[in-house]
Amino acid sequence: MNAAALPFTVALVEDDPPLRDATMQALTLEGAEVVAFPDARAALGWLTEDFPGVVVSDVRMPGMDGIAFFAALRGIDPDLPVILTTGHGDVAMAVEAMKNGASDFLTKPYSSADLIRALRAAATRRALALENRALREQVGRGAASAIPGSSPAAQRLRSVIEGVARSEIDVVLTGPPGTGKSHAAQAIHDLSPRRSRPFVVVDAGILAHEDAELLLFGRDPAAGAAGAGLSRTGLAERANGGTLFLDEIEAADPVLTARLASLVEKRQVLPIGAARARRLNIRIIIARSASDSAPDSPSPRDPLWHRLGAVQIAFPPLSQRREDVPEIFRLFVARHARELDLAAPAIGEVQWRHVQTHDWPGNLHELSTYARAFVLGLSEIGTPAAPISGQRPLQQIVADFERTVLEDALRQCRGDIVALQAMLQTPRKTIYDKLAKYDLKPSLFR
Repeated sequence: MNAAALPFTVALVEDDPPLRDATMQALTLEGAEVVAFPDARAALGWLTEDFPGVVVSDVRMPGMDGIAFFAALRGIDPDLPVILTTGHGDVAMAVEAMKNGASDFLTKPYSSADLIRALRAAATRRALALENRALREQVGRGAASAIPGSSPAAQRLRSVIEGVARSEIDVVLTGPPGTGKSHAAQAIHDLSPRRSRPFVVVDAGILAHEDAELLLFGRDPAAGAAGAGLSRTGLAERANGGTLFLDEIEAADPVLTARLASLVEKRQVLPIGAARARRLNIRIIIARSASDSAPDSPSPRDPLWHRLGAVQIAFPPLSQRREDVPEIFRLFVARHARELDLAAPAIGEVQWRHVQTHDWPGNLHELSTYARAFVLGLSEIGTPAAPISGQRPLQQIVADFERTVLEDALRQCRGDIVALQAMLQTPRKTIYDKLAKYDLKPSLFR
């Protein structure tokens, strides 16, 4: 559909009834939605900063004239397009208003064609301005969700994420486990030009799987008898056009790490049994935990990120932004109460003392876990357990208990999957399935 066929919305301010009616009729025949007002004050009481259309106003009106009306509209929304209609004696005023931001002016008598042409141009600019405004608001909400808190460190992180999200550059997220790197990766994708394309996560559960190469790179239909009927698209190829997030890459064995390094460097994938590599259009985000070595020194088990030429974003631990902890704890309590369909309990003096004095070595993940336990009445420090809501199904109650058992076992085993498997006497695949179900990452407990 071309611009000439697009509908538009008009707020028409004209004190001459015959001219107002004739203009309304002409605009309506062109598919416009028109709201008419006899004077400027009536229009001011109706217009808001999110008005999606264009204002057309006469200059010479009783009471508030068009120039004063235009100045008032600038106070409501500086981006609101205003077209002024003037007599020959008012041209100088209209030109001055144009210098101050008016969209256009037409001298009376003007043709319907000239008005419609000016309206369509202004309506196009208005739609673009509102779209950009909505995108900026979305960016702000997304970054705030990924990086909660009001400290200077949190504000800097949000600002960097908002800036990086709009670009196509690859990103490396560094920092201790549990500092919000995976949430930031999702936010970068959601706020990027690729947001309508896939966001594919490759984490430890996939990298440590016995069929990791098949899951990642897929199998070509020409793989031979052994692969007959089992062709599949790998996760890397599913991310084509979107974002591939490599999280916890230290879980990959050396052979798989080498193949991932080739993917990162060449942007190509070679499915099992394929004769030729396939080119991919992907943005890559890598999350790596801060090590004892310098942040810009790749470790032997992590040779991927330094090949990207990417922007690096460092995530500080909660111990370096303690002023954010009470605010984030309130946020987590409200979030878990909503998810569990429970009333958020009052936060007492004992809980506040623990929140404000504990070191939170597990960072955001540990704080969120404590908030969840507090809402469920399962925390060691806090009020007695809350009664079970009669509206919660048994399946949900069992799931909450299972998650708590897994988290406690992970803490005791310090994230060691072998030790966890032995402690719970559960097959390795079942362990990984349960961890994926509850979004529990062993690296956060090490």
